[in-house]
Amino acid sequence: MKTPRGFFKPLAIGAPTPWREPPARVERMIHFVPPHLDKVRAKVPEIALSVDVILANLEDAIPADAKGAALAGAVAMARETDFKAIGVGLWVRINCLNSPWHLDEVATLVEKAGNQIDVIMVPKVEGPWDIFYMDQLLASLEAKHGVT
Repeated sequence: MKTPRGFFKPLAIGAPTPWREPPARVERMIHFVPPHLDKVRAKVPEIALSVDVILANLEDAIPADAKGAALAGAVAMARETDFKAIGVGLWVRINCLNSPWHLDEVATLVEKAGNQIDVIMVPKVEGPWDIFYMDQLLASLEAKHGVT
């Protein structure tokens, strides 16, 4: 657990420094996208012009046999469209922490698209320990892959 003195220090050597104030940006309209469907993913650049956030959903809406394709699709979405240039957030909702997919999802997303993704949404949080775990995991992966 972080001490009050170390609250604004990075959680891992080389990880980004935590924000002192979150950016003031209103996100009113979030469009959920099933990234394993090429036909839907092809429409994302057009959809992004009319929403505040595009959310690549890897969780419950994706069949178990399509989880790998959804992860690859989320990475492709992040690489194919410059969401920051058009002022749209890119979020990814991963599978819950007790699923067999979450660790590979987080590691792959940070490694291959860490600088493009604004939020990794963790579903079904069971307590503060889940947030602490994800905070440490993300800090370590961001440091390893040079995410800023």
